[in-house]
Amino acid sequence: MIRTLIADDHGILRAGLKHILHETDDIVVDGEAGDAGETLTQVRTGHWDVLVLDLSMPGRSGIELIKQIKAEYPRLAILVLSMYKEDIYAVRALKAGASGYLCKNNAEGQLVDAIRQVAGGRLFISPSVAERFTRDTLSGSISDESPHTRLSDREYQIFLLLVRGHSVTRIASQLNLSVKTVSTHRTSILGKMGMSSTAELVGYAVRRELVEG
Repeated sequence: MIRTLIADDHGILRAGLKHILHETDDIVVDGEAGDAGETLTQVRTGHWDVLVLDLSMPGRSGIELIKQIKAEYPRLAILVLSMYKEDIYAVRALKAGASGYLCKNNAEGQLVDAIRQVAGGRLFISPSVAERFTRDTLSGSISDESPHTRLSDREYQIFLLLVRGHSVTRIASQLNLSVKTVSTHRTSILGKMGMSSTAELVGYAVRRELVEG
């Protein structure tokens, strides 16, 4: 039996995922978590085969959470279930230690297979992501020299929120950071990307299809 922990801040989504998995005879959802802190507590107090993890929960960066969990529990398979397209976050998640990456809009048709695959010690990713991940790993760094690849994981998280129209104050509240810290990250993001305003960041993100235009 594959003991599974679902971590997502939306109760309706957790219920939907549990419904998808209910019909299987080899997967059991024994735990749920709604934020990063609760996820860590559940991981530390339970015995899990697979963690299905949303990258966008309140609190710390999902990438940072993956790194911490894998440092403490290297054998735990982590399947990222995200609203973001694969080309936006998948390689970062895999490098942090995730075993798979699945977009939420594909969950109904692919979640069961994804959990079985990562539980068996294999990766669950698309061929295009596998190719890029292999290329980046062999090169020892992110090979795409696009400006957004220069950002740290936290900066990239804030960048995506900024270009989706979130204010610095709202981002600070979402991530449990101070407004000053978010403002500092915003300044660093602009500097690394050679831009001078959030509007430029938005235009860049739309052109690169990091957000919908």
